[in-house]
Amino acid sequence: MSNAELMETYETSLHQLAGHGPRNVAVLKDVFESIDGHLKSDNYGSGPVIEGFQEQMAEFLGKQSAVFFPSGTMAQQIALRIWCDQQGIKKVAYHPLSHLEIHEEDGLKELHGIETILLADKGRVIELADVLSMDEKIACLLLELPQREIGGQLPSFETLEAISAYCREQGIKLHLDGARILECLPYYQKTIKEVCDLFDSVYLSMYKGIGGIAGAILAGDQDFMALSKIWKKRHGGDLISLYPYILSAETYFAQRKDRMAAYYENAVELASFFNRCTGISTIPTVPVTNMFHVHFQDTAEQIAPLLSQVQQMMNIGLTRYLRAENTGCSFELSIGDQYEKIPKGKVIVTFEWLAEKMRNEFNQKL
Repeated sequence: MSNAELMETYETSLHQLAGHGPRNVAVLKDVFESIDGHLKSDNYGSGPVIEGFQEQMAEFLGKQSAVFFPSGTMAQQIALRIWCDQQGIKKVAYHPLSHLEIHEEDGLKELHGIETILLADKGRVIELADVLSMDEKIACLLLELPQREIGGQLPSFETLEAISAYCREQGIKLHLDGARILECLPYYQKTIKEVCDLFDSVYLSMYKGIGGIAGAILAGDQDFMALSKIWKKRHGGDLISLYPYILSAETYFAQRKDRMAAYYENAVELASFFNRCTGISTIPTVPVTNMFHVHFQDTAEQIAPLLSQVQQMMNIGLTRYLRAENTGCSFELSIGDQYEKIPKGKVIVTFEWLAEKMRNEFNQKL
């Protein structure tokens, strides 16, 4: 059974475990139902719609200034370029599975001529020892919190403090790839300002955990953000208007910024259901954010029919895809509003059925 067939049973399920719901035009339509049609749009990066939201986000993150970008890819490449120019060093360091390294077609290197130093093993987060062991001078260190490609893992807050202190001693700028930073706060038991205070610049996605259409916030001090506006224009990021992105970001940010603890608790519960099934495990075993990866010992070809059957019988979508690995297969789950809409009894029955099927499959191999 292919991923296309698995996706079909997922999409036609009444309930889905992950996310906030379908990413369709209703995401924007629901926002505009409450917006005055006479509200003036932003114009090439100026106007109350965009400037008011930028001020709100700067205050929220505890930074002097913030700028709204159409994408996080643009925002982060610009941030690292500015730090490299200021430091006079065309090198930055980050995790081997950073978004910039594996999802951006080497944009940082090809567009900006910046060299990258990869820190830590792929399967774990960057620790202080990794930073201390660098023998090359860098302009900036980027930390992704949480580290998505390894199941949303996090370093300890004490580690973040130690890395921040070291970078400041050495004159290294510290940038936060905080696309999902709000999701980290329940685990850290810190305020967003306490986390962002450790970093010289901060990026926050407006569509991932928040659930807007698209867009990103980049925040830092006044001089840094003034330069970011110049680079935003150079990158073609000053569209004539961005208000559909901004208004959706503002609306869903207000709705969901205080829901992260509930998402986190639900992720911990859901991971425990998966881990009770023979041949299934999660990374991390106990999630530290609302995100985790589900791993199967068997191949995608073996698991896809079983999951499709679960989704059809129980009317609950577990996943729309399976990713093949060296041993077995996996998929990613990020918990949002959807999970709490599923009757708890239905979730329990679904995992009881899945656990029995996986146990039977295992016993047949003996």
